[in-house]
Amino acid sequence: MSATDSTLPRPRTLGRATVNAVVAISVLYTLLPVLWLVLAAAKNRDALFGSDLLSLDGFSFLTNLGDLFAMDGGQYGRWYANSLLYAVLGAAVGSLVSVACGYAFDKYRFRHKEKLFGLVLAAVMVPQTVLALPLYLMASEAGVVNTFWAVFVPVLFNPFGVYLGRVFSQGYVPDEVLEAARIDGAGELAAYVRVALRMLGPGLVTVFLFQLTAIWNNFFLPMVMLSDQDLYPVSLGLYTWNSSASVSPEYYPVVIMGSLLAVLPLILAFALLQRFWRSGLTAGAVK
Repeated sequence: MSATDSTLPRPRTLGRATVNAVVAISVLYTLLPVLWLVLAAAKNRDALFGSDLLSLDGFSFLTNLGDLFAMDGGQYGRWYANSLLYAVLGAAVGSLVSVACGYAFDKYRFRHKEKLFGLVLAAVMVPQTVLALPLYLMASEAGVVNTFWAVFVPVLFNPFGVYLGRVFSQGYVPDEVLEAARIDGAGELAAYVRVALRMLGPGLVTVFLFQLTAIWNNFFLPMVMLSDQDLYPVSLGLYTWNSSASVSPEYYPVVIMGSLLAVLPLILAFALLQRFWRSGLTAGAVK
């Protein structure tokens, strides 16, 4: 082997080192704010303002946790329950609607199907903040402003979820399986519920997680629709407390603790549902 040949692996080694460095920087960029949040949530107000987060002084995790749920008559508990209701129920119903629409776009023929699907794709590019004012005017005409329905109903319809539903339907539901179900006497609804929906499990979970994250972090729509603090989600409630912290510094520790707890449902959902993302669940279904 010549000297020139011995130098050939170097570009590959250099490329691997570059990729590892980029991944390490990305991991640090993602985890450092979370680490700061965990450390700051365990500190009292004096330690927090003193920027002494790495020491054991001022440790008051349980005190901050108790103050969080006692502040303003236990308002945070109501906000947390509201967010769970908006996000979990909204994501469950919204994912079913999105996957059903995507399945219909994939498996059925109807007039102007591709044009309508083009409108769905165009709606994906519309920012949600742009829709807040029209949704408010519609909710005002319907008389549901400052109610649960003003926030819940708009999150049920997700154009990106419809797009993902069609993609998963194309990849996971073979036409031959549906045709066999129809030959066996199953109607269209029965074929969808008993056959297609089971195959669409990974897609349903994926859309659910996207919906859950979007609804849980939803801020602008509740701010426009709601004036009753008892209906606030966690995001809007913490924003209200953070706005008051400049006048009442005792809100700072509870806002940080509340932010830490607000991250936990999303982490738990991704951890529990990760196994359902595995592909190949329909392998061998078509012989």
